[in-house]
Amino acid sequence: MTDSKIGRRRLLGLTGAAVLGGLAGCNTQTQSQSNTQTGSTSMSGDLSAETNLREQDTADTATNPYGEVYRDTIDSVVLVQPEGPRARGQGTGFLYDSNHVITNAHVTGEATTADIRFSQGEWRTGSVVGTDPHSDLAAIAIDSPPESVSPIPFIPGPATIGQRVVAIGNPFNLSGTVTSGIVSGVNRSIPAPTGFTIPDAIQTDAAVNPGNSGGPLMSLDGQVVAVINSGGGDNIAFGISAALTQRVIPRLIETGDFNHSYIGVRFESVTPEIARANGLKTPRGLLIVDVIDGAPADGILQSSDRQQIVDGTRVRVGGDVILGVGGQKILTTEDLGSYLALQTNPGETVPITVLRNGQRQTLTIELGQRPEQ
Repeated sequence: MTDSKIGRRRLLGLTGAAVLGGLAGCNTQTQSQSNTQTGSTSMSGDLSAETNLREQDTADTATNPYGEVYRDTIDSVVLVQPEGPRARGQGTGFLYDSNHVITNAHVTGEATTADIRFSQGEWRTGSVVGTDPHSDLAAIAIDSPPESVSPIPFIPGPATIGQRVVAIGNPFNLSGTVTSGIVSGVNRSIPAPTGFTIPDAIQTDAAVNPGNSGGPLMSLDGQVVAVINSGGGDNIAFGISAALTQRVIPRLIETGDFNHSYIGVRFESVTPEIARANGLKTPRGLLIVDVIDGAPADGILQSSDRQQIVDGTRVRVGGDVILGVGGQKILTTEDLGSYLALQTNPGETVPITVLRNGQRQTLTIELGQRPEQ
């Protein structure tokens, strides 16, 4: 997309961001699909009617921001069809830089190559250069993309709840499909294929279905808010945030993988019942319910060692309550996951503030590397 197109939208006041989400899945059909796209009309034999149609299309630009995002970015959105006996089907992707495409790790699976089809029907064969199942992201290298294709930029800051968004993808083998909605939530935790969670995820009500996986969820100025990950019902879908994607993808291109920070504890949010059982004045922080043997937290943090019935509910008693990490207040599991994913690396030492036996303490932990499962 050119700078002039982005500038024109900003002059029109069309700003906003979007998110796409949670295992949208891959199309299991692998046959070539017809390149049916919205936003184009063909007429013959009536020059005046064709001229009027073009004039109407131009007039609609100011009142149809979704169509403008489509026209400006469709050339950069691709169909991804992994090759090989272990390929799971097909999904969507988009151009990240001059010769790399982004998609989901669950789209590429264990494939090492993938066929990439652009909106005008041109095909390229790409090499899967890196995958990260923990964030469900993958990078595919391609040679000589079509001249009309340019990378889609990312939003420079966080997504905002209520922002209007546009999703373009290939659900159910329907290429170039456009759906729209808003950012319904931010800083969500969604399941990863590894059994851990993907932090900092974006929630949207835009329609997402099998085949949308790996496609862009874009703001109205044509910038990526999230990489679609899952959805398919009840007006709830999810995507991997622009912030996490921009942290993971460069490493996948450079080294083929990405190492996530790891503490090695299981925890649950402190509820009013847990607070009463543990003599806490207010329900806050995360109660550690288990410390994994051999993990970075082993021997440093203490887990709950018993249970108690409070108001008819069985709750944990004892153990450290995490209040902050790295100088940042931790109120939810999402706070902790986003901090570790976006601001730390394995091998770094971070301070952890805990409440232990009613006393506030600050401990230090050297972060480890998250195991595969």
